[in-house]
Amino acid sequence: MARKKRKKRSILKSPTGIVTVAILLIGLLIYDFFFPEEEVEPSRSGLIPVELVKTIDGDTIKIIYEGKEQNVRYLLIDTPETNHPRLGKQPFGEKAKERNRELMNSGKLEIEFDVGQRVDKYGRLLAYIYINGESVQEKLLAEGLARVAYVYPPNTRHLDPYEKIQSKAKKEGIGIWGIEDYAKDNGFNTTANPQDKPVVKPVKEAEEPFKNCTELRKKYPNGVQKGHPAYSEKMDRNKDGFACE
Repeated sequence: MARKKRKKRSILKSPTGIVTVAILLIGLLIYDFFFPEEEVEPSRSGLIPVELVKTIDGDTIKIIYEGKEQNVRYLLIDTPETNHPRLGKQPFGEKAKERNRELMNSGKLEIEFDVGQRVDKYGRLLAYIYINGESVQEKLLAEGLARVAYVYPPNTRHLDPYEKIQSKAKKEGIGIWGIEDYAKDNGFNTTANPQDKPVVKPVKEAEEPFKNCTELRKKYPNGVQKGHPAYSEKMDRNKDGFACE
């Protein structure tokens, strides 16, 4: 006995199906009307809200702009390197990076282009950076974590205030300006950094000298404590503040 084939019925051919689809469409229209997708409004004219992907270093970030990920190099400032193939890690480089990351995660991120070139030879966007409407470049300069650099007209819109902020930080010896001859017009002079030179502490000699612990114990069987005239760092092998104990 042959089985009867069931006829497939389209939902739109059923009165109930038509009503269901109509209700769904009406519901979507009502939702879009009362709950439209909110567009992020800029803090002020000229600023462009963007989404942060990650912080690369003190003066570079990766963002989503015009639907794709792009690196952004901060205009008019330069921070010490963190992992340069030739220069390596420079003083205050990590601190600048961490401060930049902290700022990036503290509010609404926006960028501002100048009137000139928008992309450098490495394909990075060139822009001024803002968090909650406040300049990130100005904060890094004020905290002595960046210097004014790479000044290429006509991208000089904020050069004057940047130089004034830098002058104040330099005068107060903040951050990079606390190391003599470190921040220069052509970059950062790592050789001027005292941190690169190991500090050799002079060995404290005893005021009452002994050739060795055997000789010292003849007079002081239990050894001597740091501060005692016979104490010598040479005889304090475990550096616990007692010699020849």
